[in-house]
Amino acid sequence: MGRITDTVKVLLIINVIFFAGTMFIGDYTYKLFSLWYFENENFGVWQIVTHMFMHGGFMHILFNMYALWAFGSPIEQMLGQKKFIFFYFSCGIGAALLHTLVNYYQVQSGYNALLEAGMDPNGIRTLLETGQYSTSILDSISKSSLENIFAAFNTPAVGASGAIYGILVAFAMLFPNVELFLIFVPVPIKAKIFIPVLIGLDLFSGVTGYSLFGGGIAHFAHVGGALFGFIMMWYWKKNQFNQNRWD
Repeated sequence: MGRITDTVKVLLIINVIFFAGTMFIGDYTYKLFSLWYFENENFGVWQIVTHMFMHGGFMHILFNMYALWAFGSPIEQMLGQKKFIFFYFSCGIGAALLHTLVNYYQVQSGYNALLEAGMDPNGIRTLLETGQYSTSILDSISKSSLENIFAAFNTPAVGASGAIYGILVAFAMLFPNVELFLIFVPVPIKAKIFIPVLIGLDLFSGVTGYSLFGGGIAHFAHVGGALFGFIMMWYWKKNQFNQNRWD
């Protein structure tokens, strides 16, 4: 953790500006800039990028910005500014893509299940948009399944976490033996161990629905950012990225 690099500083400032805007303007900013499901009426193409600067609360932005400062600066120093910018936004967009694909699978699976249960397309659309449905459908599909379908369609994603997870992967690949201290674990853990375990926990939570860190977390967005980060770092290391900087 050395000096803060130029791009990381700018990203921190933009995130803080967006967060301050949500505090003063309110829900309209979340409706406009968060990432909605692509068939939801609130969806806009720009949200694939803007959701990376939105956060759901003070602790959310605090942890993300701390990680951006602590891990992003050494990664920018290693990659160079232009390549770091490309890497950061690619990981964030990759996170959005995987998150959307998982939601698409959930919505389409639920849609087909409701059709098989005898619900007509208009009724399904009403359920997706308003959450209202006839209780008779509960004979064929559970209430929790209906809630999951509704949540996938209507819950927007916010946060820089996908891009941050990409940065964490890059850090583990470039500085594997750096020891990290966790708040709740009083012993140092090497980056090459800690970061894969963290991603594994997100994958476990995404698949099982059981989260160790509480609800409202887009686990597959984390996994998506980590996956895209790994692919890019693997390619660049294979092709000797230090000899092919973009700046």
